[in-house]
Amino acid sequence: MLTIRRALEAKKAARENGEEAGFSLIELIIVVVIIGILVAIALPLFGFIQKTSVDGATQSNTKNASTTAVAQVASGATVDVSAQAVNGTVLAVSGTTASTICVSGYNPDGQNYISVATAFKSGPGC
Repeated sequence: MLTIRRALEAKKAARENGEEAGFSLIELIIVVVIIGILVAIALPLFGFIQKTSVDGATQSNTKNASTTAVAQVASGATVDVSAQAVNGTVLAVSGTTASTICVSGYNPDGQNYISVATAFKSGPGC
């Protein structure tokens, strides 16, 4: 019994003197579990943020294409009405005059504008 008491006192003295520094196994496991929970929460949010940014780029590309098409028609040039891809955004132009131009754009990687039926539209003729 005396040797156990001496061993415990020696262990306590070593801890108090700073000879035994570091974290216990339980503390490390708790930290790893907390980090795992944070990662599990953050990853789906990160995916949503990426898809939302793709949608923003789709809207921007569609508006820019609409402005360009109207400017081309206003200057007397013809507008290519075939579907074309610009930075992942598929654009389709309809209309032949400045007041009837309508540009539809969608990106298959986006959150909201997944098909042509739900495409973002821009232009005076939309």
